[in-house]
Amino acid sequence: MTLAIEMTAERNKNITNTIKSISKRLFGFIRQRVASTEDAEDILQEVFYQFAGNTEPIEQATGWLYKVARNKITDNYRKHKLPLADDIFMDASGEDDSFNWKEMLLPSDATPETEYLRNIFWEELKTALDELPANQRDVFILNEIEGVPFKDIAEQTGESVATLISRKRYAVLHLRNRLSVLKDELLNY
Repeated sequence: MTLAIEMTAERNKNITNTIKSISKRLFGFIRQRVASTEDAEDILQEVFYQFAGNTEPIEQATGWLYKVARNKITDNYRKHKLPLADDIFMDASGEDDSFNWKEMLLPSDATPETEYLRNIFWEELKTALDELPANQRDVFILNEIEGVPFKDIAEQTGESVATLISRKRYAVLHLRNRLSVLKDELLNY
């Protein structure tokens, strides 16, 4: 009985130390990939809850936590809460236009109008993504939305990094073109 109590206390101490040492970095990683600070806080809490409740031994706690965070971010994306890549909203010269997409898509104070516009955007984005060939869509989602580096995607798929970059570029060009109508409508709104 004493041994079990000591092991539990040691386990709790290890969990607490791990959480303290990585929480800021992990929060920053999550925050860059979700729509709001509240979403990032929720995901971080879910990750740590899963970590604390895990009964299997974890050899690389940091890697495990980032993997779980990526999965939670993906789940969040599936609920249509993640912002789209900045490069979709740049004009052909590569210059950012005068319309602030982040302000419209990620307002700090959600109003019925911004919620409506956000829903229109996500519907258009989903339609545009569905129009892409699967290999372009998958690379775009993995790299841009889930934050998976090209090197990791290349290892998973067996494709070269150059091929993956090219596929993402075609996806971005299609999305930029496809969403330009929505952009024009919102600029003239």
